[in-house]
Amino acid sequence: MTTTTATAQVDQQAAPGKTPGAARGPRRTGRIRRIALPYLLLLPALLLELLVHLVPMAIGILMSFKELTQFFIRDWTTAPWSGFDNYQLSVDFDAPVGEALLHSFLVTCGFTLLSVGLCWLLGTATAIFLQDTFRGRALLRTLFLIPYALPVYTAVITWAFMFQHDNGLVNHVLHDQLGLTDKPSFWLIGDNSFIALLTVSVWKGWPFAFLIVMAGLQNIPRELYEAAALDGSGMWQQIRHITLPSLRPVNQVLVLVLFLWTFNDFNTPFALFGKAAPEAADLISIHIYQSSFVTWNFGTGSAMSVLLLLFLLVVTGVYLLLTSRRRKTADV
Repeated sequence: MTTTTATAQVDQQAAPGKTPGAARGPRRTGRIRRIALPYLLLLPALLLELLVHLVPMAIGILMSFKELTQFFIRDWTTAPWSGFDNYQLSVDFDAPVGEALLHSFLVTCGFTLLSVGLCWLLGTATAIFLQDTFRGRALLRTLFLIPYALPVYTAVITWAFMFQHDNGLVNHVLHDQLGLTDKPSFWLIGDNSFIALLTVSVWKGWPFAFLIVMAGLQNIPRELYEAAALDGSGMWQQIRHITLPSLRPVNQVLVLVLFLWTFNDFNTPFALFGKAAPEAADLISIHIYQSSFVTWNFGTGSAMSVLLLLFLLVVTGVYLLLTSRRRKTADV
């Protein structure tokens, strides 16, 4: 009987369908399929990203090392190699080109700080005060999202008509109706162009902050506010000690996105002022466009674009590093 049992065990081990290696085969194949499936689903998006962004970026970096002017537009590959001359010209702040780029960079920094700060402030305040239930809240939420839903060029061109000197709505209200100014102001030229640009940027940008903050507020338990109210905390104390700390992860992403969108904004100044923006509103995006497509110096314009890309990468990396450290410190 012992011999029969041993023979059966040997037959089971020798059976081809019962071997451990054969059992692991289908399991290993299924594991490979599970691992490869996400990459296959992402492959179309990766190819589109490669064609739309990465390939033009690589060509732009190559163009920044060439003396590419209007004489080589037909075949830009024949343009002579200039090395780092375009970069040296761009960062030479004693020369006209570098001085103009530095001025544009400083204007863009000031514009970005004001626009991002005001967008965040208006969006956060509006989202917080619309958390309470009252009649007409849904209608107000819908109305506040209209600037974000409108196409950029439609909204900016409408503002350009409103900022007209002779028959614009802004001068009609400020000068004719309210009498706040001595005479109609020029909003699309001169120093007032910065105020006009900032107004349009905040008007079309703050609904995005409002939408993101409003979504983040849904994750804060109402029990925290009820407990704070029982302890005698007022509205401002609840906002300071409950709302803002709970929104910190949302605000970290929101501020970074608003910064990148605003610093790189080209559509707003181009639709508002055209190809030649006033000196007070000369953002770096429109300045690079003028250097490339107005003066036909694509080599210098490409070098400026690469410098802008490096600056944004450094700022983004430092910001993410600082926010991650603060998050770890708060968790500890």
